[in-house]
Amino acid sequence: MTLLGAAYVKGYNMVKTTSPEHLPHFYIIMTAIRILAVLTMTGIYLMLFAESHEDALRFAAATMLMYVVMMVATLSLKH
Repeated sequence: MTLLGAAYVKGYNMVKTTSPEHLPHFYIIMTAIRILAVLTMTGIYLMLFAESHEDALRFAAATMLMYVVMMVATLSLKH
């Protein structure tokens, strides 16, 4: 998740300096990449490590909460 946040910040700076008109496309692409990464990580955990349904739900909720915090932090740093 930290790598995704760093990639977002670096990519944002690069797109903003080279072609700011493409920032909306960048936002959409990075959001899709982040969502896929979160879903993949959650799916892998559920398939390999979850012992119960409650454990799986707690992990999914914690992962989504971390995703939301990451989005808020990166957007608040850049806007």
